[in-house]
Amino acid sequence: MSIQWFPGHMHATRKAIQDRVKEGIDVVIELLDARCPGSSANPLLAEMTGHKPTLKLLNKQDLADPVRTEAWLAHYNAKPATRAIPLDTAMRAPVAALSKECRALAPNRGGMAKPLRILICGIPNVGKSTLINRMLGRKAVKAADEPGVTKVEQKLVLENDVYLFDTPGMLWPRIAIPQAGQNLAASGAVGRNAFTEEVVALDLLQTLRSDYPDLLEARYKLGELLHTGDEEQVLSQIGRQRGAMQSGGRVNLQKAAEVLIYEFRQGVLGRITLETPEQFAAWAAAAVLLDAEREAKREARAAKRRKGSGLREDPGAEQQDEEA
Repeated sequence: MSIQWFPGHMHATRKAIQDRVKEGIDVVIELLDARCPGSSANPLLAEMTGHKPTLKLLNKQDLADPVRTEAWLAHYNAKPATRAIPLDTAMRAPVAALSKECRALAPNRGGMAKPLRILICGIPNVGKSTLINRMLGRKAVKAADEPGVTKVEQKLVLENDVYLFDTPGMLWPRIAIPQAGQNLAASGAVGRNAFTEEVVALDLLQTLRSDYPDLLEARYKLGELLHTGDEEQVLSQIGRQRGAMQSGGRVNLQKAAEVLIYEFRQGVLGRITLETPEQFAAWAAAAVLLDAEREAKREARAAKRRKGSGLREDPGAEQQDEEA
């Protein structure tokens, strides 16, 4: 299942980012979800921001696998004009250091004559509003544990010579990597109307059984079923344990899926990261190949239609080829 979610206000956000860059931005802060740092990185951001110096914040690092977080930090810090640091909104020291990190990325900016202009962006529900409120020491922007709360751009003053431009959370018009869509749904970045909880839970279980079987066993006491059953059987057992039952003694898989996704998001299962840099690179490469195959098929169908239109005078022939 391909997960896509791009509400109308995200079109406006995309234009707002492009316009803000034209007016002048020195540094871009991109918040990533440390549980899925590759999936939560906007592939259009470099294009929209003109490859400005970027500070990548791996937020919610307290919920993520620390070993994998270190691998992702090394991955991003190896990129030019990029600095990556881990963060969670309960940590005050890193928050206080963000202005310093941005000044290091734009050393020629600062002072009232050349104030430092920072654009902060990220996917929905990644914790951006909460972070900004902590940076300002007051509730300046609305924050909630759901995607799509911030709807308009805001200009905020961090220091006398530091301006922060806050943009609404934005995905991208087409999520080309299927696994990225699943990970974004599991993490809470995608609106509920864009995915089916049961499908996302089964995909999440596949990852957890492969990479974090000990955490699954510690939480749900699955025994041999953890290794011998399929994902649906495991989800059913989780539902039985959590009382997600319906008439006739059947398991309500929808409720069981909601339990699993909720407990993952809240960190109840333990510190989990759904992808490594190597895994994400492989998914991205596979997506490129799949897109190339689809394009080749489209070209072949178009060539067939063009050839057919030259051989037949039947006005319905092209429509028949299209339907074929």
